Amino acid sequence: MGEFAQQLNGVVSLVARAAAEQGGVISGDNPTHYNASNPFRLWVIQVVIIIGFSQLLALGLGRIRQPRVIAEVIGGILLGPTVMGRIPNFKNTIFPDNSMPLLNLTSTVGLILFLFLVALEIDTRLLKRSIKVSAAVSVLGLVIPLGMGAALGVGVYKEFIDPNVNFGYFLLFTAVAIGITAFPVLCRILTELKLLETQVGVVVLSAGIGNDVVGWILLALTVALVNASTGLTALYVLLASAGYTVFLMFPVKWAFHWLARRTGSLEQGTPTPFMMTVTLLVVFVSAFFTDIIGVHAIFGGFLAGLIIPHDNGFAISLVEKIEDLVTILFIPIYFTLSGLRTNLGLLDNGITWGYVIIICLVALFSKFVPCAGAAYYFGFPWREAGAIGALMSCKGLVELIVLNIGLQAGILDARTFSMFVVHALVLTFITTPLTLLFYPAKYRHPTTIRGARRGAQPDPESHDEKREGVDSEIRTRFAIVLDKIEQLSPAMTISQLLNTESGASEVTSLSTLPAETKEKEVSTTSSDSKRGITIDALRLIELTNRTSAVIKSQEADALIYNDPVISVYSTFGSLNHLNVSASLSVVPFDEFPDTIAQHVANSDSDMLIIPWARGTTSILSSESDDAVLHQTRNPFDHKTTTQDQTGSAVYGEFIRSIFLRSSKDVAVFVDRGVSVGSASARGSQHLFLPFFGGPDDRLALTFLVQLASRSSVKATVVRIQKSGDDADQESIVDAKVDHTSLPGAAGHLTLAAADTVYGAFNTQTRLASDTADNLIWEKYTNPSSHSLSPATRTALGRVSFTSTSSAKPLHTAVELIKAEVTAASSTEASAASRSFIALLGRSRRMAVEPLGAELRTLLTSLGSHLGSSVPKTLGDVGAALVASNVDASLLVLQAASTSSA
Repeated sequence: MGEFAQQLNGVVSLVARAAAEQGGVISGDNPTHYNASNPFRLWVIQVVIIIGFSQLLALGLGRIRQPRVIAEVIGGILLGPTVMGRIPNFKNTIFPDNSMPLLNLTSTVGLILFLFLVALEIDTRLLKRSIKVSAAVSVLGLVIPLGMGAALGVGVYKEFIDPNVNFGYFLLFTAVAIGITAFPVLCRILTELKLLETQVGVVVLSAGIGNDVVGWILLALTVALVNASTGLTALYVLLASAGYTVFLMFPVKWAFHWLARRTGSLEQGTPTPFMMTVTLLVVFVSAFFTDIIGVHAIFGGFLAGLIIPHDNGFAISLVEKIEDLVTILFIPIYFTLSGLRTNLGLLDNGITWGYVIIICLVALFSKFVPCAGAAYYFGFPWREAGAIGALMSCKGLVELIVLNIGLQAGILDARTFSMFVVHALVLTFITTPLTLLFYPAKYRHPTTIRGARRGAQPDPESHDEKREGVDSEIRTRFAIVLDKIEQLSPAMTISQLLNTESGASEVTSLSTLPAETKEKEVSTTSSDSKRGITIDALRLIELTNRTSAVIKSQEADALIYNDPVISVYSTFGSLNHLNVSASLSVVPFDEFPDTIAQHVANSDSDMLIIPWARGTTSILSSESDDAVLHQTRNPFDHKTTTQDQTGSAVYGEFIRSIFLRSSKDVAVFVDRGVSVGSASARGSQHLFLPFFGGPDDRLALTFLVQLASRSSVKATVVRIQKSGDDADQESIVDAKVDHTSLPGAAGHLTLAAADTVYGAFNTQTRLASDTADNLIWEKYTNPSSHSLSPATRTALGRVSFTSTSSAKPLHTAVELIKAEVTAASSTEASAASRSFIALLGRSRRMAVEPLGAELRTLLTSLGSHLGSSVPKTLGDVGAALVASNVDASLLVLQAASTSSA
C-alpha cells in the first residue's frame, strides 16, 4: 500500500475509535488533549503555532533576501527536538505521536497541490532560448553532481548507514540529493534579484527545467526500487509509471485542452467552476494512481501540472485560485514536519560535522564548477558564469522533499537526515549572497526592461530631428504609468488632451471659422499631425511571493498581449490616432519607482505622466497583497474616510519617490472626472495656470502652450507676484517648509516618508531664475518679437495672459481658479466645470515665494485635516486647491533637474 493510502487509513482508524465524552472548555475539557473522534481542536493549535513561527521568521529572513522555505524549515527545527522539544512535555502536549497521522495527511494533500503548482511553473517553451549553452549547463550540472554524489554516498554509507539498507539504492538516492536543483526556489531568487530577463536568468531557467525534470525521474526510479520487493516488481513499477506518463501526456492532455476550449476557459483565460472541478479531480486521481503503484503520490500531482495549457494566461488564473491555501497553510505544515524530524542534537561529534561540511562542499562545487565552466566556455564573462554556477547550486524545498521521501522510505536515518537538511539550508542560504557577489547590479545587461514590449517603437532619428527643429520645447514623447485598472480613465483623458490631430469634432469646429483662420488651423493641424505624439505605456504588475506572480514574470512576453489594461489603452490609442507602444514589467512594489525611472531614461521620453485616479473600493488589483496600501486614492478623497486618507498618503509617497529618481520631466494628473472627449466637442476645454515662477512653473507654462495647440482648448495664465512690505524679506527665505507642523499632519508622520525639497538657493541662483521667468513670460506675451513656430503662435492665440500682485498670493490663486470654474459652469453646460484642469508647478525647488506659512493659515481657516503628505507631493498650491476642494483636475509638473537652472 502507498504512503498516501497508509496515512488515509490511519486517520480513518483513529476516527473509528470509540468516541470520547463530548464537552467544551466550559465543562473542563482541555483543548490540547488529543481526541481521536474530534482531532480538529489540537490540529488548529498546531497549525496556528506552525504558521505563526513561519511568518515571524519569514519577516526577518525576507529582509536579507532569503526564500520563505528557509523560514519554514528553521521554524520546524525550532519546534522539533532540537529546541522546543527540550521543554518538558512540549512535544507530548502540542505534537503527540497519535496526532501525527492527521498532520501527515494534511501535509501530503498540500504537497500534492504544491507539486502541481511547481509543474505549472515549468514552461518547456523556455528550453528553446539559448538552447546550446542551456543544454551544456544542464547536462554538466547534472552528470558530474550525480557522480560526485554517488562517490560521497560510499563514505556516508560506511560511516552512518545500517548495512540492512541496500547499498545501491542509497548511492542512487545520495546522487539525486546532490544533483537536483530546486527549480521553484530558483525562480523566486531570479525574480527577486531582477535576473529573470538577463541572459544569465534565461540560461539558468532553461537549464533548471532540464535538471528538475531529470531529477524527478531519477527520484521516482529510486522510490520505485526501494518500494519493490523484487527486481521484477521494480520493473513492473517502472513500466507502469512510464505507461501512465505517456497516457497522461497525450490522450489526457489532449482531452483536457479540448474541454478547456469547449467550456470557453481557454479563450477567456479563466477556468470555469467545472474546469476547476475537472482539474482537481485529475490532480488527485493522478496522485492516487502513482501512490498505489508504489512510486509516491506527489509524482502524480507533478505530472498533472504538466498537462495544463499556458495559453492566454489560463495557467496563471488557475494558480491564483489555489495558491494561497497551499503556500500559507499546507506547505508550512509539511516543512515543519521536516523540522520535527530533524534533530541537530544528533550531530554531536567531529566526524558527523566533518561529513556535514564535506556534503556541503561537494554539493556546492560539483554544481558550481561544471555549470560556471560550461557558461564560460560558451563566451559568458567570468562574473556571469559565476552567477550561473551559484544559482544552479540552489537546493531549497525540492531538496527537502527528496530528503523526506528518503526518510520515509528508510534510506536515511534520523542522523543522516539531519545532516542533509543542514546541507540543504546552507546551500539555499548562500545562493543569493553568492550570486550578488559574482554578479552585482552594475554588471547586468537585461535583454529587456524587466518585462516585455509591444507596439510601436521609438525612432531615435525622428527624435533627434525634433530636438533640432524650430521649436525644441514641444514634447512629443511621453511615458505613462499604468499599474491599476482605475488609472485607465485619467490616462485616456490626458492622452487625448496631448493629441493635436483633428478628429471629427475638430473638423466641425473648423467649419464655423473664417476662411483665413480656417486655413491657418488646417496648416497647423497638418504640421502637428506630421509631428505626431508617441506614448509609451508602462504596465506594472506587482511581484509577490505568490506562484502566480512568478509565472507572470516568466511569461511577460505573452502576458503583455492578454493584459486587459494594455489592451484597452492600446485600443484607445488606435481609435484616437495615437502612436502607442506598451511595456510590461513584473517587479516588487517597492521597486516600482526605480523601474519607472529606468524605463523612462531608456525609452528617451520627454516627459513621464502619472495618472492619479479617484479612489475606488469596488475595483482592486488582483496582484495586491494589501488593498489599502495599493489603492490609488487621490487627495481629493480625503473628506470621506480615514482609509481614503491613508491610501492617498501611501500613494503620495510612491509619487515622491518617482520625483526623486526621474531624470526627465514628471507630470502628475490628479483626476476629478474630467471628460476631454465631451468637452472638445463643445470647444470648452479650460486650462488655468497660476504662474509664480521657478523651473517647475516655467515647465508648466511651456506645456500649457503646447496643449493649447488643440483647437478645443482655451487657457488662462495669471502671473501672481507678492506685494507688501514683507515681500523682499520673505523672498529670500529658503523654500523648505516643515510640513509636519500642518494641521492634521500628525496622523501621517509614519506614512509621508522623505520629502523631495531641494537645496536652498542663493542670491545668484535666485537672480538667474527670475531672469528665466521674465524671459519666458516676455516670449509668450509678445510672440511677435520672437521666433516661434506657426503651431506655437496659433496656440498662443487661445491663451489669455494677465498679471496681478497680492499680499496673499496663495489665497489669490485659489480664488482665481474658483472664479474660472464658476464662470465655466455658468456659460457652458453643467459638465463644463468637470473639464477644467489647473496646471501647477510643483515648486518644491527654487520657488519664487515661500508659501508654506500661508498654506498653514489657509488650512487653519478651512479647518482642513489635510496632513503633510499632500503638500509634499503636490506642492503648496496643489495642497491649497485640494484643501479648498476646488472642482478641477490638477496637472502638477516638476522639471527635470537639468532644467532647473
